[in-house]
Amino acid sequence: MNILFVHQNFPAQYLHLAPHLARAGHRVVAISNREGVAMAGIEILNYVLPARRAPGTHRYLPRTEEAVIRGECVAALSLQLAASGFRPDIVCAHPGWGEALYLDDVWKGVPQLHYCEFYFAPFRGASQFRPRLPVSVDSIFETRLRNAVFLLSLEVCHAGVSPTWWQWSQYPSPHRPRIAVVHDGINVTMVRPDPAAVLSLPDGRQLARGAPIVTYVSRNLEPIRGFPEFMRAAALLLERRPETEIVIVGGDEVSYGATLPDGDTWRQRMLREVLIDARRVHFLGKIPYTDYLKLLQVSAAHVYLTAPFVLSWSLVEAMAAGCLVVASDTEPVRELLTDGKNGLLVDFFDRDALVRRIEEALDGGPAFDALREAARRTVCESYSLAHCLPRQTSLVERVARMR
Repeated sequence: MNILFVHQNFPAQYLHLAPHLARAGHRVVAISNREGVAMAGIEILNYVLPARRAPGTHRYLPRTEEAVIRGECVAALSLQLAASGFRPDIVCAHPGWGEALYLDDVWKGVPQLHYCEFYFAPFRGASQFRPRLPVSVDSIFETRLRNAVFLLSLEVCHAGVSPTWWQWSQYPSPHRPRIAVVHDGINVTMVRPDPAAVLSLPDGRQLARGAPIVTYVSRNLEPIRGFPEFMRAAALLLERRPETEIVIVGGDEVSYGATLPDGDTWRQRMLREVLIDARRVHFLGKIPYTDYLKLLQVSAAHVYLTAPFVLSWSLVEAMAAGCLVVASDTEPVRELLTDGKNGLLVDFFDRDALVRRIEEALDGGPAFDALREAARRTVCESYSLAHCLPRQTSLVERVARMR
């Protein structure tokens, strides 16, 4: 088959599926906005996003305008592919940024399998999660238009795939029957426990498993992933246990919320709010994947907090690495983690309870080994590549026949 992948940050969620299909002998082409990516057996075409936001654009429309522009860019590359003689048997696309808007006009009738990551709703999920930050009228109206791109994509796609049941449940009920639930898959051969792992800090110190090491990981340090709540808990934890090492991974950008004014970051804001021992709190920024795995492998307590939103790979990888996870008791998390069975759950907003649960993890020692083993077993049985890739491949083959 000829298979076209479309994702502005390719490979992203197609990290395992695209090369798997290429190795199986299919011709795989990808369209992306990300430069510098090369993958064996995959032809990658890049587009450059031009300047946007014309003067006078309504304040609800910047995301929609950008979606239209991305759709135009992808359509232009698709027309070039078509002129060269390429016609896909299936298009696998993430519709969230508008890149799939015009693909059915370029290749009429070619089946499309969309990655249904999240459907934004103004009155549920993350938007209503923080009672002290009520949703503004502007936010509600802008979200309605943001979902217009998703609805247009759902109109033309033949089928969708969502990584978790909770994310699937956020889509309008008429569309759910066409959306399968299959996780992206975790390489549990690579992501595994390693008692001999050592993490080197920027100052040259080394941390090894067995020490009181608390870890926190997010793509970017921001409220939707509970970074302010974690920092408040970290300050109290260090007061009670000054020997604890806290290692934080994540950038200072904003992935999912509004940016702060005047170049401020959530890291800077929280460091102004709480007093911490800088010798014990290590901000590593964004680190190589091999170092990230070592971080998980040396962790004594791994904290994962999230509002009701997209489930992070980092939670599933932490479980696969045998971490003792202390996580927020929110809907996306409860799909994988059960309190006292394969991890520890805590109220997202309860700082004292979070500190107590971290202390439980630090004090648990061998008694909590069963939780670590159960966490890995959960991933191996239901979220590993061995489980997910065959289901993804079968779905691609089935949708490709929907002409």
